[in-house]
Amino acid sequence: MDTSQPILFFDGVCNLCNGSVRFILEHDRRGVLRFASLQSETAAELLPRFGVDPKALNSVVLYENGRVYSHSDSVLRTFKLMGGPWAYLYHLGIVPRPLRDWVYNFIGKNRYQWFGKREACMLPRPEWEPRFVDER
Repeated sequence: MDTSQPILFFDGVCNLCNGSVRFILEHDRRGVLRFASLQSETAAELLPRFGVDPKALNSVVLYENGRVYSHSDSVLRTFKLMGGPWAYLYHLGIVPRPLRDWVYNFIGKNRYQWFGKREACMLPRPEWEPRFVDER
């Protein structure tokens, strides 16, 4: 498994998560981030090593340089990795983590109700396939 680039693990059946991945793919012009669903073999193999249960599906998880980030930390680091004007959003990290994570968890608990859920993980467009781990 190639872990040389950051991997963003997301709930593959969540419409909000899939929309977020599409947004990142369109705005991460440098192509730094790669993606895998939390339901993937890569998630099942890699994340438990860091004490993360990929079946919990309660957070996007960013793997970067041998570390994992979850909840609001994963979102902020993702913005930083995207570069460009999005990187400035990383500075929202000055907001205390308990408050950031409370907002993150509130949205997470309601995401299926607000945005819906798919029956299966999304299939990436052909031009995006190289950015997905395990999904080819």
